[in-house]
Amino acid sequence: MARVAFQGVEGAFSEDAVALFFQEVQTLPCPDFESVFRAVEQGDADYGMVPVENSLEGTVAAVNDLLLENDLIIVGEVLVPVVHCLMVNPGSDISRIRRVYSHPQALGQCRTFLAKYPHWEKVPSFDTAGSARHVRDNGLLEEAAIASCRAAKFYGLEVLREGVQNSEENFTRFFAIQKASRLLDKGDKTSLAFATRNVPGMLYEAMGAFASRGINMTKVESRPRKGRAWEYVFFVDIDGHVNDPKVAEALTDLVRRAAFVKVLGSYPRAKPLH
Repeated sequence: MARVAFQGVEGAFSEDAVALFFQEVQTLPCPDFESVFRAVEQGDADYGMVPVENSLEGTVAAVNDLLLENDLIIVGEVLVPVVHCLMVNPGSDISRIRRVYSHPQALGQCRTFLAKYPHWEKVPSFDTAGSARHVRDNGLLEEAAIASCRAAKFYGLEVLREGVQNSEENFTRFFAIQKASRLLDKGDKTSLAFATRNVPGMLYEAMGAFASRGINMTKVESRPRKGRAWEYVFFVDIDGHVNDPKVAEALTDLVRRAAFVKVLGSYPRAKPLH
């Protein structure tokens, strides 16, 4: 039975991702993303499951940084529909709420709903399900959490509002990561990171390594390069596997043009949700 580390506690959306991607597993809840990577790196877990991108709030930057800094590889992805619920201790109601706890990403995903209640204090927490547990443990009628309905049931809270996210089209993309000596042999999608030399037109040339070979780039995003002011790392997703001839040629070309290139993984793309 595989051991899978995820950030959060029981009832977290990351745990939903684990259940969707794997079959029978033993889960290892972790307090933060660094702990997930460390658990896999040190062999305490066979895999990690980490969120990388949300359809409303964008990239989870800390995870991209950790993918760059560590030697774990991406072995798969899964899309999780995210429905946020407002929950309280039994006996409370919406008029009693003074504080709302949730993960910063979740608070952002529910910004429109929360704006209707400007007197509520919005308190960031390390995890959505952890927020539900915190409200349960405190037992205060003026506290609420935003988390999944599954978390509400798990921690014995009452759901006051379901679907409080800004849009019904709210999905989070998760990566399954593993410590391995080589990439998967199968897959139709590749994630990589690279930085360009500080030369005019170099980014255009780097992108041309893929465009000139008809390789579709499904995502391009930049992040500041740590320790190098005003330099950037580009995180890119492309169609194809690193062993595909055109992809291999493009990567060889990119290596010649870029300051550095790191392939984060080739893996099967996630099944569509619709």
